[in-house]
Amino acid sequence: MKNKIKSNLSTHVHLIEMNVNQLQLGMYVSKLDRPWLETNFPFQGFALTSPTDIEEVQRQCDYVYIDVEKQLQLKFSDNNTSSTTYPKNWIENSTPPPKKTSFIEEISDAESVYHDTSDLVKSFMEDVTIGKAINVEIAKKAVSKCVHSILNSPDALMWLTQLKSRDEYTSQHSMNVCVFSIALGRQLNLPEPELKNIGLCGMMHDMGKLKIPLEILNKPGRFDAAELAIMQSHPTLGLQLLVSDKATPHCVLNAVYGHHERMDGKGYPRGLFANEIHLYTRIVTIADMYDAISSDRVYKKGKTHLESIHILTEMSGTQLDSSLVRKFIESLGIYPPGNIVEMSTGEVAVIIETNQTRRLRPKITLLLSNRKRIVKPRLIDLTKIDRDSKGNDYVIKRMVRAEEHNINIKQLYKMGILKNIKTR
Repeated sequence: MKNKIKSNLSTHVHLIEMNVNQLQLGMYVSKLDRPWLETNFPFQGFALTSPTDIEEVQRQCDYVYIDVEKQLQLKFSDNNTSSTTYPKNWIENSTPPPKKTSFIEEISDAESVYHDTSDLVKSFMEDVTIGKAINVEIAKKAVSKCVHSILNSPDALMWLTQLKSRDEYTSQHSMNVCVFSIALGRQLNLPEPELKNIGLCGMMHDMGKLKIPLEILNKPGRFDAAELAIMQSHPTLGLQLLVSDKATPHCVLNAVYGHHERMDGKGYPRGLFANEIHLYTRIVTIADMYDAISSDRVYKKGKTHLESIHILTEMSGTQLDSSLVRKFIESLGIYPPGNIVEMSTGEVAVIIETNQTRRLRPKITLLLSNRKRIVKPRLIDLTKIDRDSKGNDYVIKRMVRAEEHNINIKQLYKMGILKNIKTR
């Protein structure tokens, strides 16, 4: 029997009908397939705290109803990765570890990791459409490779997040949120095991949208009440996909179910407040929002980096964790990899690698001359060039949209722009 969700939108109580053979420790049994008085269970509702509990339910029932909200509340109160367990001001005082390698040294491995992981996410999407379960163990291995790459040199995978296609938004969004979430975790200097969990939270956060009809998912206008209710069911639908898999960490269930919660209690589906929202979920929420705002969709153009972080900043302290937003912006850098900039000379370039100490002087690759003519791509380290040919400061003047100069990042990548710099 397939798991089913019974949802009461007014109270946000969600019960999942589950075959007893799929039960796990920690689940909260809220309802049986028969009256409680026909069983020998002493309580009408209980958590599965031992293998004996599961065996007894399997002996007496064919299926039961799991209360996911109570399950997550129990786990939240016991989970030592909640933000409340960290020292006061630890976020503000945290500093990232040094890069282990340079962009040029890491980019080949990062390309392999990015494309393999993107293909994996696409395969998950295909599996869900035909009713198959998501293989969480395989996802963990892919995320582990992402973490390794970001610890080596975060700019490499960050650059590749710019290879966006509006027609592949759903799969690329999951991949990008995974990368951005890990990058923010690295900025907080979290240990590698936590980064792996955070990355898995990012990759899985929106899987419930695979169950939303495309005509609603891609609707350009405002939702009516019925459509909005369906759209806002995707956190619960994501739980339905993942809750019965023993390989799914509870922090992932928290992120899947809670990435639309807001610090001021005005999110959904449960209306949680700040102290009820898991740290990893807060991280994923910021990464999710940034990528959604900055990406082109079928029905809208994405915002620039500066516009996107301005929106995040405006939401800080009310909807978003302000300390984490500041750290997220630090993790991206003033000029994030893959963004297009105009130089003081009028030349146009793409950002390659950020500089953690001299943030205004990243490494760039020139694309256009000051007359906006195509030039042979050339890697420049701005920390080593202070003046242009006329003796003026050689600096980044402003960030520009790629389309402003008919630049297609994905096309440049396919033409080998990164291969050109790897040999220098």
